[in-house]
Amino acid sequence: MIRSAVQILEQSNCLPFTNNFSWLQNVAPAFSMHGEQVSILHKPEEFYQTLLDRCKKAQKRIMLASLYLGTGPLEKELVHAIESQMDQIKNLKVNILLDANRGSRGKENSRTMLMPLVKNEEQCKISLFHTPSLRGPLRYLLPSRYNELVGLQHMKLYLFDDSIIISGANLSEDYFTNRQDRYIMINGCKDLADFYWDLIQHISDVSLELDGSDNLKPRAYHPFKSSKRTYVDFARSKILGYYENHILNNQSSQNGKDKSHDTLIFPLLELPPLGVHQDSHVTERLLEAAEEGSKVTISTGYFNLTDQYASSILYRSQAYYRILMAHPSANGFLKAGGLAGGIPSAYTGLALRFFRDIVSTNASKRVLMLEYARPGWTFHAKGLWYTPVGESSPILTLVGSSNFGSRSVRRDLEMQAAILTINHGLRKRLADEEASLTDLSSPFNEKVASDPDRKPALWVRTTMKLFKTFF
Repeated sequence: MIRSAVQILEQSNCLPFTNNFSWLQNVAPAFSMHGEQVSILHKPEEFYQTLLDRCKKAQKRIMLASLYLGTGPLEKELVHAIESQMDQIKNLKVNILLDANRGSRGKENSRTMLMPLVKNEEQCKISLFHTPSLRGPLRYLLPSRYNELVGLQHMKLYLFDDSIIISGANLSEDYFTNRQDRYIMINGCKDLADFYWDLIQHISDVSLELDGSDNLKPRAYHPFKSSKRTYVDFARSKILGYYENHILNNQSSQNGKDKSHDTLIFPLLELPPLGVHQDSHVTERLLEAAEEGSKVTISTGYFNLTDQYASSILYRSQAYYRILMAHPSANGFLKAGGLAGGIPSAYTGLALRFFRDIVSTNASKRVLMLEYARPGWTFHAKGLWYTPVGESSPILTLVGSSNFGSRSVRRDLEMQAAILTINHGLRKRLADEEASLTDLSSPFNEKVASDPDRKPALWVRTTMKLFKTFF
């Protein structure tokens, strides 16, 4: 009989896991490793320096999947590091995946930044995903920036040879200097790196290819010129087919895993334009599987929980929850021009609505809302930490690009990873990471939200009701 990945962890390390997590291996591939292979970066500059160093040292492959690449000096240095390494290592492969609309914004943009790399088509492949939901008259009526509301490539994954950084951070100066995010690095895990490399290749194959003349062309069906049904069916089959095959192959090979491994990583996918909602279903089930008395911390830079997540927390769980979100002063849209300037107060309105739901369901003793504030910094960290009853440190975390909101479930391409571990060192590192974020937070409640400076204007409240799924 083939033993499950979770059973191998339980039996080889003599620390009982509840059966609450055994179902994960049936819905996602499981990759086992030693907990010491997983490290946590804490600072934006540490994230940037790691990206830069790894690009300079890569021998086989570099893969960057992000929303966009900025246009400042730090980003130029990163591109130069990749270019120099390509010149030195002739068999080095580079694969970059960005969003087509966000990556094309402005005269100087991600595409123009990447032109030095495109000249070597044998080594470098640059792809920009364009949501099939933006098509027809809508595509021409919506101006730049606002066309991004319809849907984006939002995944953040950075791979160097056999090591991976899973994050929520984009590739731009603020994410390298004063925007707090999360950065989990998995070192020297070839199986996982191969999986992610091929997965991004499959997504790139249904994206637009950037050529040396700064043109975008389809590799197969065009995302907005082809029939939507034709494109979606093709893209879904290609990506989800690859993913599901890995689940089957993974289940049949668990006996070959190293019995000393104490950590499992489950890659999770959310591709709303293609009808794939695996990550949100897993997240919802994890929330509901949290045992009574256990502790769950959920962090998001943009608070707008889906109705399903909110119901799971309030009605179908008895765990203790801390919901960590950005204070308006730490919101990435603070002082933005035009309509975007009202977004921080819109999130306050959404948070207040949920707080009132907490009170009305008598959940105030077990659900606490917190706001992160740090002078001069914005907050973009997202994920989940789960600590069982009677334990002082997490055994499970979710990390990736999802904000647990409507956009993440209805519009954008998202990628998270569930990391399940009984490694004491890794658990301590996760606890320290969680504390480093919550220690800079303060409670959010009705009194806090009643501050006149935070009250959403009438037009913001109206927009919030009409366009809740775009946040």
